[in-house]
Amino acid sequence: MKITTYIITLVLLLQVGQLNAADTVTKKPNIVVILADDLGFSDLGCYGGEIRTPNLDALAKQGVRFTQTYNSSRCCPSRASLLTGLYPHQAGIGRFVGNPKSAPPGYQGRLADRCVTLAEVLKPAGYGSYACGKWHVNDPGPIARGFDEFYGFNHGYAVDSWEPAMMIRLPEDRPKRTYAPGEYFATNAITDHALDFLDIARKHKQPYLLYVGYQAAHFPVQAPIKLTESYVATYERGWDVLRAERLQRMKQLGLVDEKLTLPGLSPIDRPDIAKRIGSMTKDGINPAWESLDKPRKADLARRMAVYAAMVENMDSNIGRLVQSLRDHGELENTLLVFTSDNGACAEWDPFGFDMNPKKFVNPKAGHGIDGGTQALPNVLHEGEDLLKMGGPGSMFSYGCAWANLSNTPLFLYKHYASEGGIHSPMIAHWPARIQKPGGFREHLSHLMDISATCVEISGATYPKTFQGHDILPLEGRSLVPAFLNEAPRQRTLIFEHEHNGAIRDGDWKLVGNDGLNRDGIRPGSNWKLFNLRNDPAELDNLADKEPARVKDLSQRFLQEAKRTLVLPSP
Repeated sequence: MKITTYIITLVLLLQVGQLNAADTVTKKPNIVVILADDLGFSDLGCYGGEIRTPNLDALAKQGVRFTQTYNSSRCCPSRASLLTGLYPHQAGIGRFVGNPKSAPPGYQGRLADRCVTLAEVLKPAGYGSYACGKWHVNDPGPIARGFDEFYGFNHGYAVDSWEPAMMIRLPEDRPKRTYAPGEYFATNAITDHALDFLDIARKHKQPYLLYVGYQAAHFPVQAPIKLTESYVATYERGWDVLRAERLQRMKQLGLVDEKLTLPGLSPIDRPDIAKRIGSMTKDGINPAWESLDKPRKADLARRMAVYAAMVENMDSNIGRLVQSLRDHGELENTLLVFTSDNGACAEWDPFGFDMNPKKFVNPKAGHGIDGGTQALPNVLHEGEDLLKMGGPGSMFSYGCAWANLSNTPLFLYKHYASEGGIHSPMIAHWPARIQKPGGFREHLSHLMDISATCVEISGATYPKTFQGHDILPLEGRSLVPAFLNEAPRQRTLIFEHEHNGAIRDGDWKLVGNDGLNRDGIRPGSNWKLFNLRNDPAELDNLADKEPARVKDLSQRFLQEAKRTLVLPSP
């Protein structure tokens, strides 16, 4: 009798388990989208970097890493693409946010009426939508564009991470957390509010979209000083040694081909600024580490140590979000996507620049730094100033030589259409649906695919009209086939930002930096052609060997540029 009872109980438990598993698959998934700012392609440990990122590494091991994901080259255009599922020009932010009196349709400086945000699409499907961190797609703000709750800065491209007054809580009647003196740090506070928003969603008993746009690791580069100290010795070894070590780890991971050789250092980002402040090299290339004097090395090692600490702190906060999902039994059926808005930031010379806190006027709450600060020539920090770097009152960037490390082995940086500007890491984690976790996906993808993916998995209907306006159809493609480990499909993508343009068609890429005008190609400018399958670092220009392919791709670029509102340009 006891044996019979045991068997019946076991069968019932198995049936309940099967029902729960089926319920997990059929229940609408939660969606968490995390966007880092100015993170290089190889900064994360799971992409070959020496920065400690155990939480993202774990998500990659249990999910998938994408190797061919693209962005829109800069913060606000990339955010416009991610939020709308369109190319940035179609969404109205082809260049930068602003309010021009008259501008072509692709350069309105705000989200256009011809697009809808992810929150506006998912709300009719029963989702609660929450956003925190960096908005940077101008007015109307996040609440007017479909989100239920917001904490962060809705104007400006950066914040002083030690200054809570730069953040805002919306709607305005919502309670805002308070912090004791010296306790506040923006990455932590963004996560605190994200956790609050998850609790709100749980009380409403509805699936949710949580969009977290961290300020890390955009300049001013800042981090807790004790964490910075743990990285100083690493970066005292210099970018030349560390680039070689990163490439070797990338080979061991299978991210790049074993035959790939380490490219030379990239050019200095802004030679005009480098010349003005006396940091220009004779050949215009980032300097070798050993060519620098001891004080300069100490200053630069500290800058990169702060950057690494800023990234590790972000990873720790992502761990807090993941733990909350795990504690509430939501991790299994939550799609979590992590990526970066553009390549590493080179602004503006090999050694970075300092921002003078005394010249920085703290704007009203909700407004970040947006061109109103005075960038000083980089200085050599010594003594106590060196030890305080990255702490309160210290505001700086890390320069294009370290950005070159962050993008290993890619060419150039944020702002350009070369791979170092438009190539992002991307991790997707969704245990209920992802097949064969732990591997890589070579699917040609773009940040605008995140919206298309969310529309599909949420069961939402993408509208043809919204609030009286005709809506452009989605340009993004769902990533679900990649989650299911289906074979990649042929795809063509174009890129343009401030006259830097490119077209990617399968393995082939045609790119021209500073070579475009309002009608297309500047007379006399030269396209460069690369086969990225064989040459991901864009070392071997094949334009002279493949003139017919150059002609075909350049014509297709112009056709797509007109269709997607790149042209006409201002």
